Amino acid sequence: MPGLDYKNLPDREEDIDFSDIYEKHTVTQEDDFNTIVVVDGAPIVDEAKEEKLLGVLKKLFTKGAGGDIKDGGIWMPMSPNAAGKIESKGYLFIDFESAESAHAAVKNLDGHKMSKAHQLSVNKFTDVEKYTKMNDKYVEPVIEEFAPKEHIKSWLADEQARDQFVMYRGDDVSIFWNRKSEDPEHVHTRQNWTETYVQWSPLGSYLATFHIQGIVLWGGPSWSKIVRFVHPGVKLIDFSPCERYLVTWSNEPIQLSKIQNGPSSPFTEYDEGNQAIIWDVHTGALLRSFPSTSSQDDNNANPHAAAANKTVHWPMFKWSSSEKYFARVIPGQQLSIYETPSMGLLEKKSIKIPGIVDFEWSPPSSNQDSAKKTSQQKEEELLAYWTPEVGNQPARVTLMNVPNKEIIRTKNLFNVNDCKLYWQSKGRYLAVKVDRHTKTKKSQFANIEIFRVTEKGIPVETLEIKDPVMAFAWEPHGERFATITTNDPNFGGNPAAAGAGGPAAGGQAAPSSTLKTTVTFYYLDRTSKSHQTGFRPLKVFDKKTANYLFWSPKGRHIVTATLRNASVFDMEFWDLDFEPLNSGNDDSTAAATTAGAAKSATVVQLLATQEHYGVSDIEWDPTGRYVVSGSSMWRQAGDHGFSLWDFKGQSLYKQNIDKFKQLLWRPRPASLLSADQKKKIKKNLRQYAKQFEEMDLAAGDANAAKLIAARRKAVEEWYAWRKATEKQVAQERKDLGKELVRSADDGKSEIIEEWVEEVIEETEEIVE
Repeated sequence: MPGLDYKNLPDREEDIDFSDIYEKHTVTQEDDFNTIVVVDGAPIVDEAKEEKLLGVLKKLFTKGAGGDIKDGGIWMPMSPNAAGKIESKGYLFIDFESAESAHAAVKNLDGHKMSKAHQLSVNKFTDVEKYTKMNDKYVEPVIEEFAPKEHIKSWLADEQARDQFVMYRGDDVSIFWNRKSEDPEHVHTRQNWTETYVQWSPLGSYLATFHIQGIVLWGGPSWSKIVRFVHPGVKLIDFSPCERYLVTWSNEPIQLSKIQNGPSSPFTEYDEGNQAIIWDVHTGALLRSFPSTSSQDDNNANPHAAAANKTVHWPMFKWSSSEKYFARVIPGQQLSIYETPSMGLLEKKSIKIPGIVDFEWSPPSSNQDSAKKTSQQKEEELLAYWTPEVGNQPARVTLMNVPNKEIIRTKNLFNVNDCKLYWQSKGRYLAVKVDRHTKTKKSQFANIEIFRVTEKGIPVETLEIKDPVMAFAWEPHGERFATITTNDPNFGGNPAAAGAGGPAAGGQAAPSSTLKTTVTFYYLDRTSKSHQTGFRPLKVFDKKTANYLFWSPKGRHIVTATLRNASVFDMEFWDLDFEPLNSGNDDSTAAATTAGAAKSATVVQLLATQEHYGVSDIEWDPTGRYVVSGSSMWRQAGDHGFSLWDFKGQSLYKQNIDKFKQLLWRPRPASLLSADQKKKIKKNLRQYAKQFEEMDLAAGDANAAKLIAARRKAVEEWYAWRKATEKQVAQERKDLGKELVRSADDGKSEIIEEWVEEVIEETEEIVE
């Protein structure tokens, strides 16, 4: 009411202005119900226990929602029962300060068990209204007409058993057949097919392309779209081993407000704020989403966990070989193992492992090892994890069976900087590369702890290495491994960062410097007089510059390379089972005869040393016959392109390509042949080799004939064009009244033929 003026009072009561009083005491109509949730399934209590129950529920929902409840924001209806006693109805309403808290309450507490008899059902208040307005009349869904799909493994039926590869250059993504020393055969090309890079699925069935709105999988003979996954801003993907599931990750948390809501949107309020999603590849359905991992540990207490939280470690989820389980680690806290296809936690809880840093699943066992297992053992999966030194507790490597979570072996370690876990391809051995420091912490060295998983008691062998290990790699399907070590003072201060193939950024010298390294090959010595088999150095090669190891997928051959260096671009091709023509000769370029293999007299032989300027990537083809080296514009300023080599290091094909980015061989699924069938083929390999040689010669002759025919056709077209042109010129000159210019000796030319005799063969015979 305005200030009172006694000289100007209203004549009537109706003229008095009460607007300011109305404004002050107006009751606002609440029209935003997004902050309210409805809780059903609560215990039914009388007035005496009402206050206690409300206190328990307030504490539970404040913690579960991560936000505060409004003053007086909990209302639990009370009414008399049949006996006239006042009691609750089993449901209540909770009003939070924000809609985000209400969403978190629904997400985290729906299905929460307060006791065996009381399980809460939490829903948004707006959902109740939404479902009450649903049409009661059934509307039959529109069923799309069935469209048969193409055979996604059709490339395996190639008559020449060739391999495909995908190349990303400029804005074009192309598929090619490999044709050894000839130009690759083009299959398919699309411009702007991807926005960042491309990736094959593990068995080669799908090609994944990246887009702003998500991932698309392509395949089949026509390279048509197979399935699309909506995930805005996706940066990383990972397939499960058998290609049934796909994991995608984006650095942008899911925000429903920014995503167009509709029938095609796979997201619900349960996905809000998450960054990792697991999809069903066959149906395209969203199975579950997860937030990025984070640790609540004190960074000073666990520096390993602190470092893990600053970067995204990919893959975020690691799959067991059978796809029955997948797991991820919360650095410093716990290991969470999930089951498929339910996507729920194994036994509905994570495994608390204080300080845990990393883990790895065991690969599938070989058929020979599987035959020795019981039915229960065949159902089990094995994983290994390690924890650092915390206080007086030593670092530890642990082997655990899943799903029963039984600890079957542990190994304590001391003075540890870091550990890396490497399983042998058949799961028989686990190598743990332990980066250690002396008690004074002034120098560093390494140990390799090898767990013999298939032997009784799982014995552990320790190999002491005086220098930091830059790279470690097992031979596929074998019992040998290779290492790269260095004592170069220019090596980075954290050699523990080295990976399986080569050094990571934290353990690598600056690109401008070249490290002096040592390459060592190890084998399993089974000829020890004490009957104690052990891993021994097969051969040591020092004064090298290699920093990466690339085993052939079939074993035996390996490429050691100096990658991403400013001045050295060497690639060395090795054969670890080389059979010299004269085993008695001692070649200075070959290693000593392998102990325990004297019968075969095999040696380690350097087959070739090659150089590819600016080489940034190396990859073997699935058959182990060819190696491709590439210089990508993502890592090099110029001289982009790729080179193709055979396993012996001989150059087969080279192509310089402007704006070359990526080249990936198409993976192959495992062979369907049994061990006996493979053995029979190896036995008759010489017979098959003759057939293959004849096919290669025929293909060469066909290509030569094709080239000759093309040249002959070009010559014929030239003469035909010239003849037609001469006739046209003659007609034009005649029309203009000009005579044709003839040569001075026209009509007087003379053809001279000269015979040249050449002796092809001369034979002398004595006639009696």
